Amino acid sequence: MILTPFEWMIAKRYMLPGRGEAFIALVAGISLAAVMLGVAALVIVMSVMNGFRGELLDKIVGLNGHAVIQAYGGRLDDWQGILAQVRKTPGVVHASPLIEQPLLATFNGRVEAVLARGNTDEDIRTLADKRIAGNMAQLVPGSGNVAIGSQLAQNLGARVGDTITIINPQGRSTPFGTVPRQIGYRIAAIFEIGIYDYDQGFVVMPIQDAQTLLLTGDTIGMIEVKTEDADTVGETLAPLKRQLAGRAEISDWKKINASLFEALAVERVAMFVVLSLIVLVAVFNILSSLIMLVRAKTRDIAIMRTMGATRRSLLKIFVTIGFVIGALGTLAGLILGAIFLYFRQPVVRAIELLTGQNLWDPSIRFLTELPSRSDPVEITTIAVMALVLSFLFTLYPAFKAASTDPVQVLRYE
Repeated sequence: MILTPFEWMIAKRYMLPGRGEAFIALVAGISLAAVMLGVAALVIVMSVMNGFRGELLDKIVGLNGHAVIQAYGGRLDDWQGILAQVRKTPGVVHASPLIEQPLLATFNGRVEAVLARGNTDEDIRTLADKRIAGNMAQLVPGSGNVAIGSQLAQNLGARVGDTITIINPQGRSTPFGTVPRQIGYRIAAIFEIGIYDYDQGFVVMPIQDAQTLLLTGDTIGMIEVKTEDADTVGETLAPLKRQLAGRAEISDWKKINASLFEALAVERVAMFVVLSLIVLVAVFNILSSLIMLVRAKTRDIAIMRTMGATRRSLLKIFVTIGFVIGALGTLAGLILGAIFLYFRQPVVRAIELLTGQNLWDPSIRFLTELPSRSDPVEITTIAVMALVLSFLFTLYPAFKAASTDPVQVLRYE
């Protein structure tokens, strides 16, 4: 829709406040601010939801792989053959043996439930970039060294160099009953994954030491698998699942964390629908401000009609006014959303300081920081939605202005 110089001059004149029109200008400003806040809220919430899902997926998959293969009895006796079979499967980029077992850890009278995790040397090296203290290279088989999560270290009050005792309730049988197995391990490193549950419970050690602690011999608990694409892990491992039927169960990240990611997906859709209502309310403000403007300018519209202005010209003028308000509000909302997302952590800390409340408790939110991950397609959809609604809600007052009868208006002038 291209405006002539005359149409653009009138549109600019009506968009700027004149004498006696302060209230109309105020309503138009409120409309612009409402669109800005609605768009910003949508951008911020959807980016945070995407970031939450993405960070959870990256951290969970980065530590546990895309899928795990676990025997029905809890122990894989012929795991070397299965491991070789997994590595030959097309689409599998990494597979390694893994042991995980819930146990207890004590230090200086403090007791914590832990998840002892036996990893290969290669998998232990991948945790090096998560290390916040100590040296992961000291985790070698037979050394008696372990790495623990940062939150677990805080709960136990332990530091690098301290010795914690890990208790395995399934110890050796004696004439007096089963005696729990207790072994002391030196803390060689402390790491932080960024997921509270992992940092609170994980004790990582070489897989050989885990076998010794659990008295499992040369068996393992499971095999973790990483594929080329996390979203197609089910299709990639489908042939392997048929081959291992009756021997082992394959669980991918979607199945293991189904309730969490399904809840996030439902919440994401619900938040988009609810926050879209803010934009809808904002464009209703544009509608009301344009109706007020048309009522206030009825005499001017009639005079322009008598001077030769066409209905089409008046229609274009008022559509432009409403659309410009919506476009400026949308642009300002995108900028405000980007600024908020960039400074999200200082904003959260400032609100916590002012209110005295802990807004981001890692024990509840899973992650240690407020995440953000903007989707260009989603942001474009939000902007287009706001612009389309702004355009549609300008049509009624624009048609009313275009249908003004100059004879009726100027009859008694």
